[in-house]
Formats: sequence, C-alpha cells, structure tokens
Amino acid sequence: MMRQALLVSLLLAAVLAAAPSRAVIETYEFTEPELEERYQELSAELRCPKCQNQNIADSNAPISQDLRKLLHQQLEQGASDEEIRQYMVDRYGEFVRYRPRFSGATALLWLAPIILLILGVVIAMVTLRDRRQPGATEGAASASELTDAEQQRLRELMKKADSE
Repeated sequence: MMRQALLVSLLLAAVLAAAPSRAVIETYEFTEPELEERYQELSAELRCPKCQNQNIADSNAPISQDLRKLLHQQLEQGASDEEIRQYMVDRYGEFVRYRPRFSGATALLWLAPIILLILGVVIAMVTLRDRRQPGATEGAASASELTDAEQQRLRELMKKADSE
C-alpha cells in the first residue's frame, strides 16, 4: 500500500514537471529583417520595470509585454535605437537600461569597481611592504630578548618551581 502511494506520488510529480509552461511567446511580423535584429538587441538591453533583474525579452510581466509591443511599433514607425532608448528612459528612468549612460548620477556606479580595485592594490602593497621591512622583524626579536636582571629572575623562579 505504501509503495503504491509512493509510485503514484512520483508519477504525479513527473506529470506536473513535464506540463507545458504558461509562458506567452509573442511573434511579431517585421517589414525588414534588420528591424527584427534591432528588436532582439533592444529587448535584451532594456530592463523590465517590474521584474528589475530581467530584460523585457525574458520577462513575462504584463508591462514587459506592453513594452515589447511598443518597441515593435516604434521600430516599424522608423524610430532610431537611440530615440527608443531615450523614450524608455524618459518614461521609466535610467534604471530601465542595463548599461546606463555615464553621468553625475551614475558616476559612482561606473567608477566603483575601478576605485575598489585600486584600493585593494594599495592595501596589498602596504601589507606586503610592512612584512618585508627588516626593521619590523628585528623589533619583535629585540623586544623578546631579556635583560640580565630578567634572565636572573627567570632562573630563580624556575629553580623555585623545580624545588616545589
């Protein structure tokens, strides 16, 4: 009985896993093959305002469907790639672009990797330089050496510990 329930459960899981996805595949007719190539490039370059980590080509959100339709219409009406990008930025902000333009607002976004790399190199150089300096190891060795009085006191304490 238990084995049959397990088999039924596995069969049900396999059927559900094999069920067709509910993704909507949109097809648009283009008057020229170049327009279809531009459509593919632009839809991969523009971010879904709702999903935030997907482009409009991969997103199934209703707003992405609307943006793909709008993109098709604008391409067929003769809009340039830059005009389309600017329209999307004007409407949704610079966030809609996966590669935002360099400006005062996005300077930190573009410069942060370079700044962090330089900072890491400087820290590594300072750390390595400190380890290589001969004075750094000599200072530690001289600090661990005992004076004559300290050595005498240590011998006395060791003798006392041995006698107990």
